[in-house]
Amino acid sequence: MTAENKSAQKTRIKKILQVLFDLYPHPQSALIVDNPFQRLIATILSAQSTDKQVNKITRELFDIFPDPRSLALASPSKVEDIVRSTGLYRNKTKNIIAASGMIMEKFDGQVPKTMKELTSLPGVARKTANCVLQDSFNIAEGIVVDTHVGRLAIRLRLTSETKKNPVKIEKDLKRVIPRRQWLVISHRLIYHGRNICKARNPLCGKCRLLNWCPSGKVD
Repeated sequence: MTAENKSAQKTRIKKILQVLFDLYPHPQSALIVDNPFQRLIATILSAQSTDKQVNKITRELFDIFPDPRSLALASPSKVEDIVRSTGLYRNKTKNIIAASGMIMEKFDGQVPKTMKELTSLPGVARKTANCVLQDSFNIAEGIVVDTHVGRLAIRLRLTSETKKNPVKIEKDLKRVIPRRQWLVISHRLIYHGRNICKARNPLCGKCRLLNWCPSGKVD
């Protein structure tokens, strides 16, 4: 890429970030939780599901199992009955019980605050760890890449990735997004993906990013 192209790309990304800020100045996670442990469990449950569906079942889950100790000792069949509607419920049940046990055994009952420690927990990859670090501890170690963020990053050419590899997309986003925005950029892209830049039939004609989107089309 020539110096001129790099400058144009930098300007384009700056415009995109400004529009996203104007549209979603104070974005927040849609998961309804009260503490880092609840966020960790709810985020694990959100895989292959929706935040809305997870919110439907976590009130009952956390009423019965409010902390790592109680969930670590939980009956798998009881947990499965509660989380069944989130999909992949057997594997999720196994992971959240095991993760709770490890939190008790290795981390004195406290959710750890580093990427390395979080990703050592069963069922926790970078996406989940980033969600916990950002939304519970205000730590910007990376950028959350879910299906919405991955889709928009590709459409907006914020990444050179074309196969939706979340690790590669996160690496590219970290290179072009200022670190001070790492805590909020995912939520802004998620909001925009849900409202405008949908997976099917994106509403390009209503999109305020259209002028800076290489993928945008208007009939």
